[in-house]
Amino acid sequence: MTRSSEWAVEAHGLVKVFGDNRAVDGVDLTVRAGAVYGVLGPNGAGKTTTISMLATLLKPDAGEAFIFGHDIRREQQVVRQLIGVTAQFASVDETLSASENLMIFSRLLGLSGREARAKTTELLEEFGLSEAAKRPLKKFSGGMRRRLDLAASLIAQPPLIFLDEPTTGLDPRTRSQMWDTIRRLVSTGSTVLLTTQYLDEADQLADRIAVIDRGRVVAEGTADELKASVGESSLQLRLTDPADVEDARRAIQTVLGVDAVVSPEGSRITAPMRSADTVTDLFVTLREAGIHLSEMSVQKPTLDEVFLTLTGHGVEDEKADEASAEEEKVDA
Repeated sequence: MTRSSEWAVEAHGLVKVFGDNRAVDGVDLTVRAGAVYGVLGPNGAGKTTTISMLATLLKPDAGEAFIFGHDIRREQQVVRQLIGVTAQFASVDETLSASENLMIFSRLLGLSGREARAKTTELLEEFGLSEAAKRPLKKFSGGMRRRLDLAASLIAQPPLIFLDEPTTGLDPRTRSQMWDTIRRLVSTGSTVLLTTQYLDEADQLADRIAVIDRGRVVAEGTADELKASVGESSLQLRLTDPADVEDARRAIQTVLGVDAVVSPEGSRITAPMRSADTVTDLFVTLREAGIHLSEMSVQKPTLDEVFLTLTGHGVEDEKADEASAEEEKVDA
């Protein structure tokens, strides 16, 4: 059966069970080619197990999945040629230098000696590791190791790249550099499936986001769609003169038809914003009444609020161990 080339990933009802633990409990995903797709959830939610099944490293107990139309069960070798995987922990040799590691990976992938040297130089420069090229990995910082691991997975720059929590433990500057690299990968033709427990990372990078909790997808959509699903944006006003608070509250009630909340200090007012058009009318009314604003902002619901609403807990609240010791590795 010919499947649409529109989708880099199609997964339907994926299940993986370890003993009494249903680590993945019927996951459905569709990832459009040429996009960044975020899978957001706490530790133990089933993100890594899902990636492992899609990457042919684990056999699903139920369900089906296709990578660019190729079945992960029946066409494993084809699928493996289409993907790159960067896991949570570096898969490089600590006793060798960054340059030696990349050379080995390049040769294993079939590059000639000349091609391997050129690719190694290119990747070391791309990831800011040129000056440390000959340094043993055991002397690398955590951020440098993560960058090298990502570089190794991109030697062939495959059409689909799985990044499993690529910025865990990185400092803010290195995280930002990784974000820029991910954006560049997509701009040059790759599709990225990114798992993360960082809400801001999913918000910044992902075209669409699946929220996964306890092995199930509990919501899916763009960041704005997910935020809109849990509540309205709020209009926040700071008055130049706190004495105008009551008049401003009455104007909000009349024009917007909602009740406003006044902050304890009495100068900031927050009100639900159901229509941007009526907010314009409110500003006209306030100006005509001589009520002056020193500050105005619109606050959308955050992804943290989305996760809390959907699951009953925040991303950082639930820390469960994934059953990695019991994971059944597929024979290569």
